[in-house]
Amino acid sequence: MSRPPTFAPPPCARARVLGTERGDFAVLDAVPRTPARATALLLPGYTGSKEDFIALLEPLCAAGYRVVAVDGRGQYESKGTDRQESYTQGELARDVLAQAAALGGGDGGLHLLGHSLGGQIARAAVLLDAAPFRSLTLMSSGPAEVVAAQRDKVKMLSEALSVLSMDEVWQAMRALDPPQDADTGDGADMRHRWLAHHPAQLIATGAQLAAEPDRVDELAAVGLPVHVLSGERDDVWPVELFDSMARRGGPRPPPPPPCAYHVVRGGDQSVGRFRRATNL
Repeated sequence: MSRPPTFAPPPCARARVLGTERGDFAVLDAVPRTPARATALLLPGYTGSKEDFIALLEPLCAAGYRVVAVDGRGQYESKGTDRQESYTQGELARDVLAQAAALGGGDGGLHLLGHSLGGQIARAAVLLDAAPFRSLTLMSSGPAEVVAAQRDKVKMLSEALSVLSMDEVWQAMRALDPPQDADTGDGADMRHRWLAHHPAQLIATGAQLAAEPDRVDELAAVGLPVHVLSGERDDVWPVELFDSMARRGGPRPPPPPPCAYHVVRGGDQSVGRFRRATNL
C-alpha cells in the first residue's frame, strides 16, 4: 500500500473537483506563480490516491509546471459504483482522456504520468488516443502482469473484499503491515482513505494487474515520447524488466533509439521515496 509522507497538500496546491464529460474527479491542482510551461496529469497506483504525489507537487510547480494529481473513478475522493464493470481498463482509460480534455494543457501541452497501476491505465489511454499528450512517463509500472507473489496478494485481498467489510480488511492489513513508514500519525488518514475506496474498484483493478498483457510494442508503434522510471528495488515487477521495456518502447520510426530510462538510486515502488532519493 502506498504511504504518502503527509495528506496535507503544499501551499502551491489546492484540492478541488475536476468536472469532465464522464463525471467529476477529485484532484490536487498545483499552479506555478508564473505562466506554466506545461501541465502534468498524474495517475496513482493500486490502493493509492492523488496524495501519493504530494511530495512531487512543490518541486514540479517550482520548475514551472502545473501539476494535477487525480483520484481515479472509485479511488478515495472520486465517486464510483459498486459494479466491477465500471472499472474495466477501457473505462478507466476513457476517464483519463476526459480528464485530459477538461484540462487542455495550454500552449505547453499535457504530459501524462502513471504510477504502478496508474501507468498501465495511462498506457491504455495513450493507445486509445495519444493526441492529447506530449509525453508518457511510466513510474514503477511494468510491461505486463505483476510477479507471482503479488498476484497471490491481490487474489487474497480480492477474496477478503468479497466477504469482509472494508474496515475488517483494514484491521487485518494493519496487523500484518502497520503504516509505520509514513508520517501519518496513528494511521487515521490512511484508514480514512482506505475506507473511502470502492471495493469493486480494488477487485477489478487487482484483476487487471494480475492479467495485464504485454503492450510495449503497441506503445512503441504510437511514436509518443516515453520515459520509464524505476527505483533500484521493486517487489511488484523485476527491475530488469523496466530496462527491457525501455529498450523496446522508444518512439519509432525514426528516431530508432530506445525511450529514456532512469533508475532512481535508493528508490523503490514508493512515490515518496522517489522524491527523497532524487532530492528534488
